[in-house]
Amino acid sequence: MIKWHLNRVMADRRIRGKTLASWLGVHPNTVYRLRNADTMPSVDGELLENLCKLLDCRLWELVEQVPLEEH
Repeated sequence: MIKWHLNRVMADRRIRGKTLASWLGVHPNTVYRLRNADTMPSVDGELLENLCKLLDCRLWELVEQVPLEEH
């Protein structure tokens, strides 16, 4: 499973959702949905690159691979 940490990265950098939405040129609801996802949402490479650039972070700060538990 791929965990998604956009909310944590935004909080660490004190970036508000409306601010990030403005920077990305998207509706604030889009950022809200991205921010509140626990697992990585379906996003393209361009959005990931823009998030890293605007938040001044590396890709691995946004995503984390968590091994699936075997039953």
